[in-house]
Amino acid sequence: MSDSLSVRLGERIRETRLALMMLTRLPAGSFPLPPPPMTAARWAFPLTGLPVGLIGWAVLAGGSALGLASLAAGILVLIAMALATGGLHHDGLADFIDGLGGRDRARRLEIMRDSRVGSYGALALILAVGLGAASLGALAEAPCSAAALLLAGVGSRFAMLLVLDGLPPARADGLGRMATPGRPDRSAWLPGLAVALLLCLITGVAGVLAVAAMLGTAALVARKARAALGGQTGDVLGATQLCAETAGWLVLSAAL
Repeated sequence: MSDSLSVRLGERIRETRLALMMLTRLPAGSFPLPPPPMTAARWAFPLTGLPVGLIGWAVLAGGSALGLASLAAGILVLIAMALATGGLHHDGLADFIDGLGGRDRARRLEIMRDSRVGSYGALALILAVGLGAASLGALAEAPCSAAALLLAGVGSRFAMLLVLDGLPPARADGLGRMATPGRPDRSAWLPGLAVALLLCLITGVAGVLAVAAMLGTAALVARKARAALGGQTGDVLGATQLCAETAGWLVLSAAL
């Protein structure tokens, strides 16, 4: 292996680890040197859905093997995946929905910084968890449930990347700002897009429909964020991921 190839491979590994550190609670080691910039790790954001989806599938398969009711298995999957991500995306959804109740942009951003969960955010979480648990439980008997969960994990985080590139940061700090490049870099889409296409070959038409649902859901979240906040924040990205993934699960549970 040439020195230049070895250096590039090392950079990609560090960027993947940084993405795992930011978007999950999975062990990814530590950085003895300053970590790479967040913008350099954007390409790996969709790939963090692979280990999270795999954990979810393992719990789903285990619950099914033990004869658990489908809803109970779905709830256990959500618990396992929330532990893997630290509930990061659930927090983003609750904050974003709570923020929409503000009277103006400044007040909305202020509300989103508040760590407390309001009634709007709580209701959004209840709906997301209920729909997610029901659809995941229905996937237990699907012929390609592993690929389905992996596709939802990758596709929803790819949708998050599209929102990150499509909207300017609404704040001067936070994840939404740190991960926004100076100019759009479409090459960062390629790894996630390639993995999603491969998983669509396994899941077939259901997978294609699920991807369409995830992208459509992300577009709706982005539209609301642009109107209410003038751009994206880390909470908007978290809300995008969770809403898109839930939409993907719903379609996959109906179509597989």
